[in-house]
Amino acid sequence: MRFLLAGASGFLGTALRLRLAEDGHEVSRLVRRNPSTPREFFWDPDGGEINQRALDGIDVLIDLAGVGVADRPWTAARKQLIKSSRIGPTSVLAREVARQQREAGRSPLWIQASATGFYGEQSTDVPKDESAPPADDFLAKVVVAWEAAAQPAIDAGAQVIFLRTAPVLDRSGGLLKVLRLPFSMGLGAKLGDGQQRMALISLHDWLRMVIWMVKTRPAPGPYNLTIPEPCTNAEFTKALGHALHRPALLGAPGPVLRRALGELSQQLLGDVNVVPQAALDAGFRFHGPNVRSAIAHALRSGSPGH
Repeated sequence: MRFLLAGASGFLGTALRLRLAEDGHEVSRLVRRNPSTPREFFWDPDGGEINQRALDGIDVLIDLAGVGVADRPWTAARKQLIKSSRIGPTSVLAREVARQQREAGRSPLWIQASATGFYGEQSTDVPKDESAPPADDFLAKVVVAWEAAAQPAIDAGAQVIFLRTAPVLDRSGGLLKVLRLPFSMGLGAKLGDGQQRMALISLHDWLRMVIWMVKTRPAPGPYNLTIPEPCTNAEFTKALGHALHRPALLGAPGPVLRRALGELSQQLLGDVNVVPQAALDAGFRFHGPNVRSAIAHALRSGSPGH
């Protein structure tokens, strides 16, 4: 199959690009510099530009563009970049997919990045599935606008799947790469009281789910990419310490995190009780359904997703 990736150089994009190539697929990518190979196509989402040949003959479009959310404090400038780096690229792609759908009567399956931040901090003992309403905090508003940016393509008849992705665990990057050093030094710590639920998924299962979507073509709409058995932060801390053979006895008090990180601390201390109901109902089965098995897959060497 022929794939076109946006955001192909990031943590998830790199892993997916390599996995698709290993499986024998033809993978092209959108780049913001001068293309150096026939499988690279220029685009400038900030300026609304894209090579209109990029989508020709493409079976699946996957957009993973967007700067990191939790790697820097949320200054006003950073918040604007979090928003614009997502909505801008998606808007450009929506315009082109809609144009192709109108002119050619067909368009690629579009798999669009999104986030479990859609649900925000809404403490409840009832897990949220894809039918739950959005929250009203900054990140939730960004995700709502991000998904809405694809609407012109949907209105034109395109099939769009939204990946409401939780923090992804793998030894090569993401949350686990940040945490491995302090945990390996015996400095792992639960956040606040540790009772807040966490959404997370191994890169292994994230890749498996994306490829499963390509193969099975489930119904369009949002899908939560997170473990089906939510864990607390304290359980995550204990499981990671156990997997690394290091104690995790410390705690980072909530007030200290709030003073140090400001609004970003909400993403670390907030309760996120989310389940991947749409994928489960459609027949997907996780290799790492709980925190211990997800961490085990994330720490394994070798090509993820196999």
